[in-house]
Amino acid sequence: MGKSAADEKILSYNDVVLRRSDLDILSGPYYLNDRIIEFYFSLLSSSHPSEDILLVPPSIAFWITNCPDVDGLKDFLEPLKLPDKNLVIFPVNNNDDVSLPEGGSHWSLLAYYRSANIFVHHDSNQQMNKRHAMKLFKSVVGYNGGPSSTSNDKYQECIDTPQQVNGYDCGLYVTATARTICSWYESSENKDGTDMWFSSLKEQVTPSVVGEMRKEILGLIKDLMAKQ
Repeated sequence: MGKSAADEKILSYNDVVLRRSDLDILSGPYYLNDRIIEFYFSLLSSSHPSEDILLVPPSIAFWITNCPDVDGLKDFLEPLKLPDKNLVIFPVNNNDDVSLPEGGSHWSLLAYYRSANIFVHHDSNQQMNKRHAMKLFKSVVGYNGGPSSTSNDKYQECIDTPQQVNGYDCGLYVTATARTICSWYESSENKDGTDMWFSSLKEQVTPSVVGEMRKEILGLIKDLMAKQ
């Protein structure tokens, strides 16, 4: 496929623009890019329209992690209204180079749950992104509770996170984990932080479910394309 064909715009969904090359990524066993994860997060946001929930796009999460200007970060975060959110989900990427768009080789997920005052890192490849998740946590934790509050939020590595069985499905584990956490939040009566979503992840995020999710996202995109 030539470059112009690969770059062809195929779908605009909310603020996300998908291109022909994104279909190729989903059609084969390839590493998910920023656009596909952002699309699925936008879809989840539409499916779970609660004002309590925020799914942060990959580009925003990356900039929070690597922003060199602390004063500028405060202004950057303000539109996200983090103090008003009870559940915030950030994708984590191991790209350290801010000048390299769509760099990195691994995705994981950092979930913030205000009711338990905790950030939980879910990594499908043996805590490979621990350093990057901790960096994101340190960047954002001071802006979580409003201008006059002192944050008591803690950081936790979830060692029981479901693990990927190949070298390319990390992004799908992020989308499957995000879906499970959002569903748990909306359906659970126990929101005081004692159990949280960990048992749901063990039950619902399995290699077979993750494998099917690639086809599911591709199907959702094609359905939306047909409706354009």
